Amino acid sequence: MKITKTLAVAVGIAALAACNQSPQEQVADNIEENAEMTADNLEDTADMMGNEATEHALENQADAVGEAGEENADATRDAAHAD
Repeated sequence: MKITKTLAVAVGIAALAACNQSPQEQVADNIEENAEMTADNLEDTADMMGNEATEHALENQADAVGEAGEENADATRDAAHAD
């Protein structure tokens, strides 16, 4: 249920934000939002784990997903500005 609410809010925000953006900026925002949601889900899963090593591994994976999403979004924005 929590994931569904998060997804619905993210879609709504993306729709509002998309009104005055270029297509490349929209793509970059979507990349970033998807990475953030994936990272949040990984962190939520990590919080539910009873095993400390597994929890730590999931938190590291969440950090990596978040960073990769930001880097991909930045690269998309940079490519759009280069045109």
